[in-house]
Amino acid sequence: MSDLFSSFTLKDVTLRNRIAVPPMCQYSAEEGMSNHWHRVHYNSLARGGAGLVIVEATAVSPEGRITPGCLGIWNDEQAAELAKIARDIKAAGAVPGIQIGHAGRKASANKPWEGDDHIAAGDARGWETLSPSAIAFGNNLPQVPQAMTLDDIARVRNDFVLAAKRARDAGFEWLELHFAHGYLAQSFFSVHANTRTDQYGGDAAGRSRFLSETFDAVRDVWPENLPLTARFGVLEFDGRDEETLQESIALIKQWRAKGLDLLSVSIGFSTPEANIPWGPAFLAPIAERVRREAGIPVASAWGIDSPVIANQTIEKGELDLVMVGRAHLKNPNWTYQAALALDKTAPSWVLPAPYAHWLERYRVSEA
Repeated sequence: MSDLFSSFTLKDVTLRNRIAVPPMCQYSAEEGMSNHWHRVHYNSLARGGAGLVIVEATAVSPEGRITPGCLGIWNDEQAAELAKIARDIKAAGAVPGIQIGHAGRKASANKPWEGDDHIAAGDARGWETLSPSAIAFGNNLPQVPQAMTLDDIARVRNDFVLAAKRARDAGFEWLELHFAHGYLAQSFFSVHANTRTDQYGGDAAGRSRFLSETFDAVRDVWPENLPLTARFGVLEFDGRDEETLQESIALIKQWRAKGLDLLSVSIGFSTPEANIPWGPAFLAPIAERVRREAGIPVASAWGIDSPVIANQTIEKGELDLVMVGRAHLKNPNWTYQAALALDKTAPSWVLPAPYAHWLERYRVSEA
């Protein structure tokens, strides 16, 4: 039986355990460029023992950023700096991953600690946002986006392809497509954001077309031997969850047949009216259903910060990987502490030798 500290192999990549650090935006870039903060941040997370570290949502184009402080990978200079981060993560024993995406109608926002709302009209820091339909998200994001033309759709799809190529060449070994959280791809899928009447709207097949075409295009350029994954909001907690979940699973089956290697199960966040039942590992049973019905390995985050709960989701077969986010920000050595808490005397993961020498030597007294 697998547990939190068993290894996990996907394609030619083997993780030293089932613990992953999910993408968590730092909002600290300038013109999409990573800097010393990002290198220190990701290096510390990788040194703590996690098997996989996924770099935060990285925009495929300038208008695809959530905020002016978000990372980008739309040019070679950005990719060259990100390559340093990939090397740092790998040197610390973790697998380097990256999430690429486009923020859609949630773009052009202030940083969370500066308002977490749309940048005011007329402010030079802002830009026009794009979405499948001219429908604002609402609440603190009231800007009405521009409805995308077919040319816009083709351009953004190609932006994803170019971003995937740069991520590949930068040395990332795990690619995650951001198809969740009310950003552009999720907006195409969502009935709350997509009222188009052409081939990219209407029924589930139309609403999923942009996602599937983008997946297919990226699949063509991403190495066959490396994991290609997606984070996808499979339901919204909006009162029509069973219908949305069935549509999502049908779509995931199609992606699986065409080469999707793992799905990170999440929430749509396409409407501020959602009634989300927050709680410990509350998405794990939903992820298990996706795993079983779509026949695909799954991961999930949200409410998984306890080593015991994280371990249970693996042992019960609900998740293949656990995404431990904010707990890693509180303690980059969460993985090591989890091993102590679960009394793992010989975990399958390996700390960097200089750390292991001291930490394992005095393990008993520390516990």
